[in-house]
Amino acid sequence: MKTLYFSGKSGGGKTAAALGIGMKLRDEGLKISYFKPFSFRKGLVKKDDDDVVLMRQILSLPFSSETISPLTVNSHYLTSGFLKENENNLISRVEKAFKRCSEGYDVVLVDGSIEPFIGYNKGLDDFSLAEKFQASVIPVVRADDDFQFDQNLLYLELWKQHKIPIIGAVFCNVTPTQWNTSNSIYKPFIEEKCCPVLGLLPRQVEVSSPTVAEFYDILQGEILAAPNRLDRIVEEVVIGTMNIESALSYLRRAPHKAVITGGDRSDMALTALETSTSVLILTGGLYPDVRVLAKAEEKGVPVIMVHQDTYTTIESLHSLYWSIHPEDERAINQVKETCDKYLDWQLILKAVGSNGTKNTGKK
Repeated sequence: MKTLYFSGKSGGGKTAAALGIGMKLRDEGLKISYFKPFSFRKGLVKKDDDDVVLMRQILSLPFSSETISPLTVNSHYLTSGFLKENENNLISRVEKAFKRCSEGYDVVLVDGSIEPFIGYNKGLDDFSLAEKFQASVIPVVRADDDFQFDQNLLYLELWKQHKIPIIGAVFCNVTPTQWNTSNSIYKPFIEEKCCPVLGLLPRQVEVSSPTVAEFYDILQGEILAAPNRLDRIVEEVVIGTMNIESALSYLRRAPHKAVITGGDRSDMALTALETSTSVLILTGGLYPDVRVLAKAEEKGVPVIMVHQDTYTTIESLHSLYWSIHPEDERAINQVKETCDKYLDWQLILKAVGSNGTKNTGKK
């Protein structure tokens, strides 16, 4: 039995990569299972994890949600009682659930937490669990800028230090504005310094784009304009901290975006509103110039003001799930077709011990 551990940031495409690879391996005749040590809960209402529901249905798994994902956390999980739990008991629960989900299967896909370090205080971070499961890792890279890329490099180095086999990294949700940078700069750098790159998966709007309403649910700010347009799709997030000259060309290239900028940056807000913008998120609790709100109403672009600073606002959005719904056959087929087209299947099939006699997409 082979275990493939998908690790990366929330919203980075881990589940989509696992889904596409899992369906392809199933087509190769392999029996595929799925395991997710941690479910993440945003609110107080407990419900089945969307990713668990999706994978259980697609892979026809006979296990309960509690077996597939035995632990649940939120952003305050330590203070809400998790810290008091005995470490050995927690690890034992995870290991027993993993054993149930893996028995009788050729490949188990493990979906890492919303950040690789979650659970570190109890030895349940991605690195520790991958080691316990004797897994090979597929790091999922989401690099919207150079800072995020550096973070991914650090994680790749940690995988090497833990001596966990890396099959290859996958760039997921690559936007049109980041495609050239990811392909010509980030990818060669990783291949030279760290590990193979299995491929770049372009962002599929119809698969994973959230709405402005989902952004509002996370941020819980104050809506200042166009409250009836929260159904607009957000394809990309742009941080408006640069000067206007530098920002204009980038803003024009980013379609249907959320622009996050300080409430005192009316120049940036007005510039963004002249391009394809789905929502303006103004940070710092500062009301914008009246011209911004008038222009936003005219364009039908919601404006959300939050009291947090820009960095905290961005961090809050990490818990935003870009989910695939199990009943959305078009999205599921799109994920499979995208993985078929862009991933290096020879490396993946070699890692799981398949001879790859069927059509394996990219050579």
